[in-house]
Amino acid sequence: MDRLRIGIIGLGWFGEIHCETIMGVPNLELAALCTRRPDRLAEQAKKFGVKKTYTDYRAMLADKDIDAVSIVTMWDQHTEPAVDALAAGKHVFLEKPMASTVADCNTIVAAAKKAKGILQIGHICRFNLRYRMAKQAIDEGRIGKIVALQSRRNIPAAWTPTILEKIGPIVGDAIHDTDLMLWFTGDRVASAYAQTVSVRNLKFPDIGQTMYRFRGGATATLETVWCMPEKTPFDIDERMSVIGTEGIIHVQDTFPNLGIVDKSRLHSPDTTYWPMFDGVRGGALRAEFDYFANCALKGKTPEIGRPEDAAAALEATIAAEESARTGKVVQIS
Repeated sequence: MDRLRIGIIGLGWFGEIHCETIMGVPNLELAALCTRRPDRLAEQAKKFGVKKTYTDYRAMLADKDIDAVSIVTMWDQHTEPAVDALAAGKHVFLEKPMASTVADCNTIVAAAKKAKGILQIGHICRFNLRYRMAKQAIDEGRIGKIVALQSRRNIPAAWTPTILEKIGPIVGDAIHDTDLMLWFTGDRVASAYAQTVSVRNLKFPDIGQTMYRFRGGATATLETVWCMPEKTPFDIDERMSVIGTEGIIHVQDTFPNLGIVDKSRLHSPDTTYWPMFDGVRGGALRAEFDYFANCALKGKTPEIGRPEDAAAALEATIAAEESARTGKVVQIS
């Protein structure tokens, strides 16, 4: 077999982006779609020319012609389809956050250990070339021992009113930087302290400020502001600094890496994560699906996007959210 037939479970805005990305991956065939909304299902099936459609993911999993699935449901609805897909022998790409509780993460990890297919968690930042080069430099020992990290991941208010009814900025976005910091340090978070601020009085706060202490002694601060002004000309203000005993790494993936001025405004579009070229998505998401497909076709367990790593990132961000609620430092065993 040189091509995987993959189905998508969940057709929200990011499920659609998954479809647009998969269409450009040579060894993946977008073979089936699943959502509980018949109108959305028909719309997306027509857009992508997909004949097999399902309103129940279990029916998709029963289809022996489907080799793999990408699960893009809400984060608190990941566990059951992930476990069922692994039990059905499918290769599974599971979007981050891996689940909504540490217990559910552990359930998925246990299912993956018994499964025939592979499981990869979609922590896309590990496929951002800037972070990959940073990891390479760290592994080469070029900055010595990591002692401090700092990140910023801020997005405009226009993006977030709907999202903030479903998930907060710490688990929603600081989990990216948490995962990267765990990757860079090769360590685990020992304690978390966080504060949040509600600007628009939505279900979840607009701002999260987090501090970690790692078991090895390093410390970190993470900023997530989901209410930058709506006229902000870029979609993300993303930065990270890694300070070691012998060197420093600074990553910046934000305006002005590309600036376009049209009749209405200055805009800096995404050039990193899922940029669109000729109707197909590229960037880090494309690289992530390439990696998934190659691992699955070779029967190789992914080294990037391991469920154990994703579970550790979720554990840390959930501890940070608990700290924000209680005002106390939360210890992680």
